[in-house]
Amino acid sequence: MGRRKKNNPFIEKVLIEDVAAEGKAIAKYNDCVVFVPYVIPGDVVDLQVTKKRKSYMEARVEKIHVFSKDRVDAFCEHYGTCGGCKWQILPYELQLKHKHQQVKDALTRIGKVELPEFEPILGSEKTQYYRNKLEFTFSCKRWLTKEEMGSDIQDMDALGFHIPKLFDKIIDVKHCYLQPEPSNKIRLAIKEFAKDNNYSFYNQRANEGFLRNVIIRTTSTNEVMVIVVFGSNKAEEINSLLEHLKVKFENELSSLLYVINEKPNDTIGDQEILHYYGANEIYEEMEGLKFKIGPKSFYQTNSEQAYQLYSIVRNFAELTGKELVYDLYTGTGTIACFIANRAEKVIGVEYVEDAVVDARSNAESNKVNNATFYAGDMKDVLNDEFIKNNGTPDVIITDPPRAGMHTSVVETILRCSPQRIVYVSCNPATQARDIELLSSRYKVAKVQPVDMFPHTHHVENVVLLEKA
Repeated sequence: MGRRKKNNPFIEKVLIEDVAAEGKAIAKYNDCVVFVPYVIPGDVVDLQVTKKRKSYMEARVEKIHVFSKDRVDAFCEHYGTCGGCKWQILPYELQLKHKHQQVKDALTRIGKVELPEFEPILGSEKTQYYRNKLEFTFSCKRWLTKEEMGSDIQDMDALGFHIPKLFDKIIDVKHCYLQPEPSNKIRLAIKEFAKDNNYSFYNQRANEGFLRNVIIRTTSTNEVMVIVVFGSNKAEEINSLLEHLKVKFENELSSLLYVINEKPNDTIGDQEILHYYGANEIYEEMEGLKFKIGPKSFYQTNSEQAYQLYSIVRNFAELTGKELVYDLYTGTGTIACFIANRAEKVIGVEYVEDAVVDARSNAESNKVNNATFYAGDMKDVLNDEFIKNNGTPDVIITDPPRAGMHTSVVETILRCSPQRIVYVSCNPATQARDIELLSSRYKVAKVQPVDMFPHTHHVENVVLLEKA
């Protein structure tokens, strides 16, 4: 049993009642809500409270007395330690049920608007090996399991994922069920070569070490990109590792790139990408369209569900070929290119300049001649002058980041008054907030939740807004 904090209660044999946000579950104690990870409704557990606030508490499980009848076995050996796939023990049909309810609750409680009958949530055909991008981190101070604590551990190197809320602790991943092969084979081959050649793994606290990160990107067309991030420029060692990967995975690798990142943080957005082998990009396909994916490109991480999502967006837009469409937060222009052949013209706006370069390249390579892309902060770009110069949109498609749309963007949308707004969101709460702001002129006509990330609490949602 873990150490108890002073004044933090120990709760015995409490029933887990419901699912909450962030993949946690809910128990009740003296009329106070208690948030608990790694349990599901129906479990009866002993809890040690770890955080106590006026309106809620957080706790960890110390013992499970009764397992829920709905509980299934976790398929991953790292479950409960790794921060991903927290809902493995919840059957997939119940995951979908709770995600559907999450969307409904957000739109009802936050949006406070009249809603139509929801479409059933669209589940993912693949619930394992569905991601097309993963980033792994090297560490010389790996996370130790309970069984390893107190043992004489000689090897402290790890290549895997960050432990939640601990930036300097990495779990050494044996097998990950998120990305298809050769992802696991490549990661393990890199670690084996590094250990055999005494390469130093990164120390996150001291900001030193040779090996920092590995990013692996795959596509549904079986292309594979590997980006190795080094903490220092040791040309001979870099060449040896990359040549080893090239030879070992020559028939599987499409692109092998590397980065020298000597700054404190792990982001490579501001770093030069260096070429070693193969192409500088890989390509995803969708209805005959090819989308370029570079080392810094954003692309929906579940390729097959991305197609379903974009199809819903296109259907909701109800295009006839005569419309001027604004695609806000267009990213690399995937939605813009996907719907362009059913519109007269598409205007895409995106904050990240590199993404706009990719969007223009995607449009050109796919012979999409009726799409124009602009780079800049949405709240600064989308204004009355912009609309005057580009035309008043008939349809607006918006797919903002988790924070939702800036109020000035919402106000501009209201002023230009398109016939339809298709709002795509990875955060139903901020989507609901924005919909309430738009409700003075628009009503919710359709709602379609989409599950992009099985075994997590995350859910994508598409809403069609029509003039009231």
